[in-house]
Amino acid sequence: MAMKDHHQYCQDKAAASGSSFYYSFMFLTPERRRAITALYAYCREVDDIVDECSDEGVARTKLDWWRQEVGRLYEGRAQHPVARALAEVAGPCGITQDQLLEVIAGMAMDLDYNRYPDFATLKVYCHRVAGVVGLMSARIFGFTDPKTLDYAAELGLAFQLTNIIRDVGEDARRNRVYLPLDELKAAGLEAAQIVHGSAETEAGEPFRKLMQAQIDRALATYDRAFALLPAADRKAQIPGIIMAAIYRTLLEEIRADGARVLTQRTSLTPLRKLWIAWKTWVRKQ
Repeated sequence: MAMKDHHQYCQDKAAASGSSFYYSFMFLTPERRRAITALYAYCREVDDIVDECSDEGVARTKLDWWRQEVGRLYEGRAQHPVARALAEVAGPCGITQDQLLEVIAGMAMDLDYNRYPDFATLKVYCHRVAGVVGLMSARIFGFTDPKTLDYAAELGLAFQLTNIIRDVGEDARRNRVYLPLDELKAAGLEAAQIVHGSAETEAGEPFRKLMQAQIDRALATYDRAFALLPAADRKAQIPGIIMAAIYRTLLEEIRADGARVLTQRTSLTPLRKLWIAWKTWVRKQ
C-alpha cells in the first residue's frame, strides 16, 4: 500500500470517529499531524475490537493479532495500514513497542473486568488505555522538560475519567460499570441499579451526589495535570490543552444538565468544538 494510502486510512479513521481529539490535531505541522493521527487510528482499531466483537474469543484472537502486528511493526514487516503508518513515525517520535502493547493490555481488561472494586484499580485501566497514550502523544508534540511526561500521563487520566462520566449509560447497556464499586456502595447504590439504569435512579439524590463527586475528581485531575506542565513546553503541547478545553466544557455541560448520564449522552456540536479549539489556540499564541 502506498504511503499516502495508509496515512489516508488513518485520516479517514480519525475523521469518521467524530472525536474531540480530531479538533486538537488541526493546528499541528503536517508531520506531527500524520504521527498523532496514526497513533489515534491505532487506539481506535484496538478499542473497536473490544466494543464491536460480541464473541469474546474472537476479540481475544484479534487483540493477539495486533500484539503480533506491533512486533512486526518494529521489525519493518507491518501489514495493517495503521501499523505501516505508525512504523514511519514510531522511531523518530520515540514511541516504544512496550507502550503500544500496554494500550492493548488496557483494552483486554475490558474482556476480563466489567466492574472495578475501587479507584486504585480503575486507575490501572485508565493509565493503560489513556495515560500511556498521553505519554506517546507528548513525544509526538515535542517537549524539552521531562516533567512534561508527568503532565501527559495525568492529562490522559483526566480524559479517561471524562469519558467514563459521559458514557455511564452507554457502558451500562454493555453491562460495564466503571464507577468504583466502593464509591457506589458508599452512596447507597448498587452496580445493578446502574446496569438497569432508569430515570428514577438518575433523578435520585444519591446518584447526583455520586456523579458530582466523579466530575469534581475529573476537574481536579485536569488542574493537577496543568500544574505539572512546564512553561517551556506549553506551546508545543497545545493539542492537549485544546482537548482539555473541549472536555472541561463537556463536563460543565453534564453538571449543568443534572448529570443525567444514565439516560442520555451529552455531547458538543462539531461547530462548538471547532470554536473552542480555535479560541484556545489563539489564546496560547
